[in-house]
Amino acid sequence: MSTGGILALGAIAGFTIFIGLPVGRMRGMSPSVRTLLNALAIGILTFLLWDVLSGAVDPVEARLEAAHKHGASWAPFVGHAALLAAGLGVGLLTLVYYDRLLPRRRSVGGASVGPGAAAVEEFNETRTLHSPAARLAMLIAVGIGLHNFAEGLAIGQSAASGETSLALLLVIGFGLHNATEGFGIVAPMAGEQHRPSWGFLLTLGLIGGGPTFIGTIVGQSFTSDAVSVLFLSLAAGSILYVIVQLIGVAMRAGHKEMLYWGIFLGIIAGFATDFIIDAAGV
Repeated sequence: MSTGGILALGAIAGFTIFIGLPVGRMRGMSPSVRTLLNALAIGILTFLLWDVLSGAVDPVEARLEAAHKHGASWAPFVGHAALLAAGLGVGLLTLVYYDRLLPRRRSVGGASVGPGAAAVEEFNETRTLHSPAARLAMLIAVGIGLHNFAEGLAIGQSAASGETSLALLLVIGFGLHNATEGFGIVAPMAGEQHRPSWGFLLTLGLIGGGPTFIGTIVGQSFTSDAVSVLFLSLAAGSILYVIVQLIGVAMRAGHKEMLYWGIFLGIIAGFATDFIIDAAGV
């Protein structure tokens, strides 16, 4: 497959994330529906957390087995385990300390803006980036973008090695996966008073879906388990942070039944799209 064809596959897989983004502009929803949408995002992200951690741990365990059972050097295991721990810590704790800095930021009118999971009144700021819901959506996009970079690596590597049918199946699977991820990004903003601009939604889509294309470029050039472990662990840390934030918002909103139904349906949606990827033998 030509380089242009490989890059086109990566672009298609990443572009589908835009399908779910317009949900962020929907208004007139009841509190229970907003809780359900928020819970669906939690369910999707919970599945993604399991997915990325599995992908990050597998190369580490393979090197552990090689050292323990086959007498290989322990250095590769130690190095990959260190990357896993460092990526997870940076992905999670960087956002924790970033969130502590948010109260010092000033809004347009000079009043301080609270942290990412702040009071409901702060969702009505006149500028998008001063909205806690919009900031949370941006953090979700970053975490998903790191995850999608690793997906792009898989597409690029399979296509570059001549496994065209596998690459096409990966594009279909990741494309369906990204469509659900787009919804997960904007769920915190759905139904809020401030309607996000199309430009902001475009930015979220590029942050979340663009790394699929970038990962495809890198993947068709070289293969590196270390790079994959690092980006997947970074993604896992950031996704874990966002899940905790979303659960806090959902618990304050009430509607417990809708919360658990949404989480259940979100996880099922994640596994349903993942089965297509499994059918490709990945």
